Amino acid sequence: MVKINLKNIGIIGGSFDPPHKGHLYLSKQSLKHLKLKKIIWAITKKNPLKKKPFFSFNVRKKMCKEIIKVNKKIQLRHYEDRLRSKNSIDLIKFLKKSSKNKIFFIIGSDNLINFHRWKNYREILTISNLVVFSRKGFDTKAKKSVTMKYLEGKNFKFFKKLKIDISSTELRNKIINGS
Repeated sequence: MVKINLKNIGIIGGSFDPPHKGHLYLSKQSLKHLKLKKIIWAITKKNPLKKKPFFSFNVRKKMCKEIIKVNKKIQLRHYEDRLRSKNSIDLIKFLKKSSKNKIFFIIGSDNLINFHRWKNYREILTISNLVVFSRKGFDTKAKKSVTMKYLEGKNFKFFKKLKIDISSTELRNKIINGS
């Protein structure tokens, strides 16, 4: 009998425009609390639900590599050209099919608010373990979101005490305003 070796793998997807210590904190906490083998930062050229990125794709990749070099369990990957898709569902299916991994899809509570707008979001909830980290100012709205009614009985974890207090939007605004 062949023993299937499942690995717990976390995915943090996004444009990382720019990447910041909040992404690294989220990764480290996920590795620790979810007992993950590794975290994949799945960088996308452009988030389908957001406007054009502030930084170029190559600059964002370089910044990500610089931030994650401190931890060998965090890897930067770009799949959208290979998959011909920038949708999370396609990435999760690919990673599950290619290596029988147990996938933990990690987002901030700000993303839970509009999660119901993601392509095949209900299927994401079925084929992966959704992990949501608290974001300052977003938790109340996230808990009232359309998605919450679909989470009952699903593999879902909400980390309330591990708050992320920084955002890429905040950093871009500081750069634009020169502060």
